[in-house]
Amino acid sequence: MNLLQRIEWRLYKERKRRRLKNLSPTIISSNCNGEFIYYDMKLKFMSPTINLSFDMNDYVRMLENLRWYMEQPIFPYDDPRFSYPTGMLGDIEIRFNHYKTFEEAVNKWEERKRRIDWDNLFILGIDGDNCTYESIRRFDALPYKHKVIFTHKEYPEFESAYYIKGFEQETGVGVLLGFKQQFLVRRYLDDFDYISFLNEG
Repeated sequence: MNLLQRIEWRLYKERKRRRLKNLSPTIISSNCNGEFIYYDMKLKFMSPTINLSFDMNDYVRMLENLRWYMEQPIFPYDDPRFSYPTGMLGDIEIRFNHYKTFEEAVNKWEERKRRIDWDNLFILGIDGDNCTYESIRRFDALPYKHKVIFTHKEYPEFESAYYIKGFEQETGVGVLLGFKQQFLVRRYLDDFDYISFLNEG
């Protein structure tokens, strides 16, 4: 990223921040997409789903009974597939991708869980992480007013599906926080107008 691109990228994010009216959303996200919205908009983390990820089937199951799961303790769980800490929230595995220890991850989860604004919820998912068509159907049926699932192809039958171009040859969307190959510095996530989405709250 050259100097001109860095300046334009900074100004782009500043323009977005000026548009944002909802300054305390609770963004429940299946991976780091929600976290980077908080970062880019310089918002306080009002959600426990920061620096972690879920299998999409686990994530949808959690969302189907979110208040109950938010009352459950997290127990350590050693998943040999991963080098970072993992835990079990009831029957849901949480992958603490960006934490060094399980204790640190759980402390942050509990701290941010207390900030949840149940009247200002925004739900983000992806059609990756073992997501199936049935996962998308169940996500679309969730009783949340503000929800979106990012997909690698169009699903006109699902109101909450939002197609992100560039992953058509994949089995699901890739890393939406990656930068697109173009002069203007934009993440794939920026294809979605999340400012208007959050301002609906």
